[in-house]
Amino acid sequence: MKKTWWIWVLLAINLSVLIGGFLFIRGILTTTLQPISAASSRISTQVSSILHPTPTIVPDPVTIINQIRPLARLETIQYTLEKVITAEEGQELIAELFGDRLLLVAHGTVIAGVDLSKLTADNLLLNEGILEVDLPEAEVFSASLDNDKTYVYDRDTGLFRKSDRDLETLARQAAEAEILKAAIDDGILKQAAINAQVFMERLLNDLGYSQVIFS
Repeated sequence: MKKTWWIWVLLAINLSVLIGGFLFIRGILTTTLQPISAASSRISTQVSSILHPTPTIVPDPVTIINQIRPLARLETIQYTLEKVITAEEGQELIAELFGDRLLLVAHGTVIAGVDLSKLTADNLLLNEGILEVDLPEAEVFSASLDNDKTYVYDRDTGLFRKSDRDLETLARQAAEAEILKAAIDDGILKQAAINAQVFMERLLNDLGYSQVIFS
């Protein structure tokens, strides 16, 4: 029994020494490898910044003003539209090899109204307390894409073809034209004229003209 007891004591001591040595070595490795890992992370970040640098925008300090003119535009309606445009090249050949195709999701706005700078005294006729107004025709003031919301949804380029950098530009130009056409086809100019009449009637009523008609 005494010999067995000493054997168990020796085993326990050896096991304690092994566990202690393992923990000691692990602590040394952790302390040593942490700076190496941090340095490796910093190097990776620096390499990434070199390969993918942040663009630097430097505007020219000189600004040339070409023209200044007063505006009196009465904006009376705004359309917000979405249009999907497909632009493609080389599809008549084997598209998988020589084609270039993209799908553009375009968001844009069209603003219309009446240019009151075209309103002159000849457009106003006061007859027996009734003011007759001949408003200028409604027109589109702007039709533009929202660059923050317009994006390329998909792009497929053939195996033996480089992507055309101008294809997206052409797609955006087509999208702008299509958005304008859609707004005009939907009657934006007619609604702009109606809204302008409502606004002008209220304004002229406030100025003392109780009866206003539009020719």
